[in-house]
Amino acid sequence: MTKQQQAALAAMEEWLSHPRELGKKPSKLEIAGEFDLHEMHYYICKYKKSLLGKWLVGVAGGYEDRETPDNCGHTFSEMEPYDPGDAEAKCAALVEKVRQLWMEQAQAAKAREQGEGKTGPFAGCVLLSDSAWDAEGFKAALKADWGIDCSTEDEDSADASEDGTILAFEAEGMMVAISLMECPVPNGEAEYWANSNFMARAEAVAAAQNHRAHVLAAVVDSEHSPRQQGELYVKIASTLLKAPNALGIYTNNTVWLPDYFIQVSEDLKAGHLPLMDLVFVGLVQGEKGICGWTTGLNAFGRDELEIVDSQQSPKEVHLMLLNTAGYLISENATLHDGETLGYSADQKLPITRSQGRNVEGMSLKIGF
Repeated sequence: MTKQQQAALAAMEEWLSHPRELGKKPSKLEIAGEFDLHEMHYYICKYKKSLLGKWLVGVAGGYEDRETPDNCGHTFSEMEPYDPGDAEAKCAALVEKVRQLWMEQAQAAKAREQGEGKTGPFAGCVLLSDSAWDAEGFKAALKADWGIDCSTEDEDSADASEDGTILAFEAEGMMVAISLMECPVPNGEAEYWANSNFMARAEAVAAAQNHRAHVLAAVVDSEHSPRQQGELYVKIASTLLKAPNALGIYTNNTVWLPDYFIQVSEDLKAGHLPLMDLVFVGLVQGEKGICGWTTGLNAFGRDELEIVDSQQSPKEVHLMLLNTAGYLISENATLHDGETLGYSADQKLPITRSQGRNVEGMSLKIGF
């Protein structure tokens, strides 16, 4: 087996092991063929989820020549059955799908850089232990907490359903929509992502597992800045979390406990950005070092940030990502591929834009 074939198998195994894909190493993984497409070289991979499972097909590549172990990131699988008769056609279709996705993401990134990118949504699900929600109590608490009055007699400013499960109103010039959903968050998403809360994992998982209903809250606006939208969302969510049956909030691919989210929201009263309510920083120990990523910067029209295989401590990786996210939001700044980042005269950390390792789409990777 050539070094390039070994690299292709390693790339396929890494892709399959991601929590959003197979979530573990395949029981069996083999090279089943190779082909050329768009002047790039690709490998057909077949793999099994379990020893007794059926063979599935995936593609790894592309490689600019037959020697380099580095590919351009076209490694993908839709976990379709492997059939030697149509494996190459399936893999070629997978390559085209990835290429199309990357082109769309490049266009979106260009639009963001030109000020045309979409921001938002700023939304989250407040997890409840039962399906009770006191809309009138929420209105009173919102006014007491933040001076926001959504109990106006102006019919154009506020609207509510007769059963008290939906509330829509204008606040600070933006529209707020709140809906009680008398069921858990679908597809076990809250339970799955609660595991990413490394600061209080057991409590977050318990909150997600015990919720029986949720309140969906969103700020809908296109005229105000992303920061204004995000800060209003934090105000709404923090007041919702004061309900006696509130267990936590599922937002930015994690679950925060009420006390934590509410405490961070208090930064607003001092004129500060409630950064950790708006951007989540995840950490995981990789085989070659600490990996970290952000979730939440997309809502501000920015690429998410990543640090891959760092030899720094988890705390240092966390602080670097959090400080950089705060800088991008507070200063309305943008980082670009090929630039450097530094917080001192001597520090010059390279910035690389490529397919995300732990986030969807493209990300900006800080060499740290």
